[in-house]
Amino acid sequence: MGRNIRKRRTSMTAKVVAGSAALALGGGGLVWANFYASAHESGSGQNQVKAAGAQIATIQCPDVGQKLTNVPNGARSGVSTELANLDKQITEAYARLASTRQAQTNDSGFVQNAILGPLKDKRTAALDRIRINIQRAGGANPNLGQLAGCTGVPAEQPQTNDGEAGQDGGQQQDGGQQQGDGQQQGDGQQQGDGQDQGQGQGNGQQNGQGGNGPTAADFVDITQVQGNAQLGVGANGLAANGRSGSRGTFTTKCGTNGNDNHNTDNVIVAPGVSNGAHHLHDYVGNQSNDAFASDQELAGAQTTCQNQGDKSSYFWPVLRLQDGSQDFDQNAAGGGTEGNVGKILQPAQAQLKFVGNKKGKVVAMPTALRIITGDAKAFVNGNANANVNWSCTGFENKVQLKDKYPICPQGSQVVRTTNFQSCWDGQNIDSANHRTHVAFVQADGTCANNFKAIPQLQVRLVYNVPAPTIENGTVVNPYAVDTFPENLHKPITDHNDFINFFSANTMNKLVKCINTGQKCQ
Repeated sequence: MGRNIRKRRTSMTAKVVAGSAALALGGGGLVWANFYASAHESGSGQNQVKAAGAQIATIQCPDVGQKLTNVPNGARSGVSTELANLDKQITEAYARLASTRQAQTNDSGFVQNAILGPLKDKRTAALDRIRINIQRAGGANPNLGQLAGCTGVPAEQPQTNDGEAGQDGGQQQDGGQQQGDGQQQGDGQQQGDGQDQGQGQGNGQQNGQGGNGPTAADFVDITQVQGNAQLGVGANGLAANGRSGSRGTFTTKCGTNGNDNHNTDNVIVAPGVSNGAHHLHDYVGNQSNDAFASDQELAGAQTTCQNQGDKSSYFWPVLRLQDGSQDFDQNAAGGGTEGNVGKILQPAQAQLKFVGNKKGKVVAMPTALRIITGDAKAFVNGNANANVNWSCTGFENKVQLKDKYPICPQGSQVVRTTNFQSCWDGQNIDSANHRTHVAFVQADGTCANNFKAIPQLQVRLVYNVPAPTIENGTVVNPYAVDTFPENLHKPITDHNDFINFFSANTMNKLVKCINTGQKCQ
């Protein structure tokens, strides 16, 4: 497989981040897996399993970026660099956690003294640099000191996020509003139907080719799940339904990343920082999206979209089949060195559609509008910003899963569906935490806080995935989305990104089609 090979501009920050990102995670994760295996085989297995159960599966740190809702423009570049540094610190700490399991068994204080304590010290220094950046630019002291400490998530109590409020205080409204915006979120209680929720305790870390997930408990046979989707509204159906609504659609065809345009950057969250995502993205549409791309470069880029008036960037984490194979990035940062292993799967279909608002007309999106939906760190953050829909073809009108990967029956394909925020503050193309400038509609279809209704992007990705099997509590040949390593490849972490670079003429056509009830492309 290839990747985006566009020549990058180098900077000291980029060199430092790239140079320190080569983490020996895969092997360390397998130490944890082998520990469990040896515990079951040895005569003192019960005691070793008890010790393993007391160990820490992953690291949970406050998401500082989501707390920063008011960062002066003059400080955003420096703050973004430090936020990327915080992410790097966590991935390094998780790599140490995964590679020191025997030491943790021998010393009950090892995690706190050798991993969490030093991590807090590093985070304290980074948070202080964020504070200085903000105050120098004229902003108020953000009081971030309480966000320095991280905790360990015990292996015997895997976090499922069901009903969690999360740590993200800036966007609590999203979780409660997304069903009104055409979301088909699964009910938290039904996700475990047909699934033994306890099985993740004894074997949780021995599953997954990279040693850090997914586990058997992350999968469910979709035929055994009680229906939960809204009747009459498919996962890729219209959000609009009402006589006064804008009921048209605009479909843009941009391919399935057949040219293997990948990188581990995120120009929205970590501009100017190489490997800022710590996982690999698929890109369709705009072909110049990397961490160093300016708006001017994006506007002048090539596009894979059939309609050349659409140079927007659409990107999401790749899906991999963990069948023992490796891909081009097996020894690369963001790939195998950070636990993202296996064969990258190209979507069989990538459907990109814009729909309207059920209460009224929509307005044009501004050029360079950025929208992030979902949360790549939802497993450790909680589900306040989670926006996940997993299903199978033939089941989309019945079942939408939130924190499980579906095992689809023969002849059925895996489906990832994302419905984006469709209310905009009318002024900003981005915000300090990349969320508060957009929002989901309310339950009645209206936009709160005088936000304006904009076309809603709906992304539906379909994959041909061999169905994994569960054997003796272990998942065989699983599939999973790429994640930050500490998020253990959980399905709740799926997310999607969009940057608008429609030409003015094409955006006007899009809005007209939606507002007049036409179906265009």
